[in-house]
Amino acid sequence: MNGKPDEGKVLIRVRRQDAPGAPRRWEYFAVPLRRGMNVITALQDICENPVTADGAPTTPVAWDCNCLEEVCGACTMIINGKARQACSTLVDTIRHPIVLEPMSRFPVVRDLVVDRSAMFEALKRVRAWIPFDGTHDQGAAPRMSHRDQQTAYPLSRCMTCGCCIEACPQCNPRSQFIGPAAINQVRLFNMHPTGRFNAHERLEAVMGPGGVTDCGNAQNCEDACPKNIPLISSIAEVNRATTLLALSKLLGRK
Repeated sequence: MNGKPDEGKVLIRVRRQDAPGAPRRWEYFAVPLRRGMNVITALQDICENPVTADGAPTTPVAWDCNCLEEVCGACTMIINGKARQACSTLVDTIRHPIVLEPMSRFPVVRDLVVDRSAMFEALKRVRAWIPFDGTHDQGAAPRMSHRDQQTAYPLSRCMTCGCCIEACPQCNPRSQFIGPAAINQVRLFNMHPTGRFNAHERLEAVMGPGGVTDCGNAQNCEDACPKNIPLISSIAEVNRATTLLALSKLLGRK
């Protein structure tokens, strides 16, 4: 595709892939430019009229989305070279032509859709939940101090979008690194008054291969996080806690 789109239109360059392992290709689309439109709107326009900018019929572009308000993380993709959410990225605030690609740290399902199941498996590995017995009334739960609430709330904003994974050089096919998001959840649930009872299980889950010590300290994750989660602090806190647990085991105190 050469030249510029017609007046009142924006050019979208999309990296296409029909199936896992299928060849990749680039396609250009010219969509109507409307004030305040986001990237999802542009993709919907392409879906309604799947014709390239050169006039050739093609298949609709596949992508993920759900909440459309930067809460679910489903629409995360590479937009102009940066991992971000398509729902909150406004077309008139980024450079044109707009280049859309799937995230590179996850297997491609089709076009802009990737399989982020590795992140959810990591949450299972670190037991990112508060266990409780719901068969009987256990009474009031322990209180959480206001200071802990203030610290924990930013940690809870994670939407498992994958931006931190995409930005981390340690998250690659040659590494088992679990990633910043799961480590942050270890810190969050270990701060909870009830979650502390299982803190050692979460810490042990990130003490082996692929655990917190595999972090290369690049510190790209925090800059990439759309929710401004203090991931560097979380990694440092969990690293400290795992060290103390290892020492206590060595000294026979646990």
